Amino acid sequence: MSETPEIRLKRLRMRAWHRGIKEMDLILGGWADRFLADADAKTVDAFEVVLAEADHDLYQWVSGQVDPPAALAPMIARLARDMRPTLGQGA
Repeated sequence: MSETPEIRLKRLRMRAWHRGIKEMDLILGGWADRFLADADAKTVDAFEVVLAEADHDLYQWVSGQVDPPAALAPMIARLARDMRPTLGQGA
């Protein structure tokens, strides 16, 4: 049975808000709340791939402490840019 787009978005939002560390809840969940519903299919796919990564790695990548893998870099850069106030890096 195939998942509808609406169910997929709900599932991704739930995964984004229920991470292992609160910082990633705020970053990923906040991004999902603000941008996921209007994202194109390519962005939704990229976001889902990012959600499969470990929180510790994601936080280091999004905060700029460590460079992300090349395949994830565009979505990580978007998360960092879109969620800059959440990361405490100003507007």
